[in-house]
Amino acid sequence: MPERELPIPQFGDIIRARERISNLVRQTPVCFSNGIWEDFGLKVWFKCEQNQHTGSFKYRGVSNTMLSLSDSQLRNGVATHSSGNHAKALAYAARIRGVPAWIVMPEDAPPNKVEAVQALDANITICKPGIAARENALNLVLEQTAAQFIHPYNDPRIVCGQGTATLELMEEVEKLQLLLVPVGGGGLLGGTSIAAKGVSASTQVIGVEPKMADDAYRSLKSGKRVKEHTPNTIADGLRTTLGELSFRCIKKWTDGIVTVSESSILKAQKYLRRREDLKVEASSAVPLAAIIEGYFDKSEHNIGIILSGGNLPDPG
Repeated sequence: MPERELPIPQFGDIIRARERISNLVRQTPVCFSNGIWEDFGLKVWFKCEQNQHTGSFKYRGVSNTMLSLSDSQLRNGVATHSSGNHAKALAYAARIRGVPAWIVMPEDAPPNKVEAVQALDANITICKPGIAARENALNLVLEQTAAQFIHPYNDPRIVCGQGTATLELMEEVEKLQLLLVPVGGGGLLGGTSIAAKGVSASTQVIGVEPKMADDAYRSLKSGKRVKEHTPNTIADGLRTTLGELSFRCIKKWTDGIVTVSESSILKAQKYLRRREDLKVEASSAVPLAAIIEGYFDKSEHNIGIILSGGNLPDPG
């Protein structure tokens, strides 16, 4: 898809997005981590987006975008490319709206996520991994269907919807000094950064990314967006490429990005399950991996972590 410069959302846009989607999304729970306090001496609150409709924060952005479109704009349905959670959110929203959904998914997408999208009656096209293959396959779908393309992250309406989770978190937990956010395409980090700075300019927002999928880290460090890379991480929700709009949001509002190892991501995911009884995807565990690796110490008080999703395979 040819890129065009999209308008950077403002704090007021996120406030309006929250009002728009209030009757569709869940206000997910916020829980204090006794385990992290006892084990690391850090005060951490989790924003549990794994409890959101369709099992991830993605439903926020999709809902905001769908509600911004008219029936005539949606008459041919919707289409996107996604490895899983955005696909599931869009398929669910399309079924509620009564329009068809066409989803391009890479062949390395988790089987449980493909099955979940199929169960929502979406039309799935499987493609090779990588952003170029996704976009090429999507172009063919759009030519055949004339569906409305809803980008998984590079859309102001998506970014604003994702930012509503932070508004809820910061209303429930006052004086958060630090927010840790997983970053893949960057929609969640961008929306979180805008929302956080709108509520409290002193709150630091740090993106956390796998070392094996570190295009956002490299982009922020060099000042130039990495457009192509080959991610190789267990955090399947972060196996994508940083969006142009996301990059501009992050450059303006995010305070930094750190990277973590695959072993630390696994440790964090197991810790959340065993110590906190929180069953989340590897992508959700990435921020906690930064704490495990010692990026933050006891001088960091009142830390918020966005747990982005919980669409795990059926253990049975």
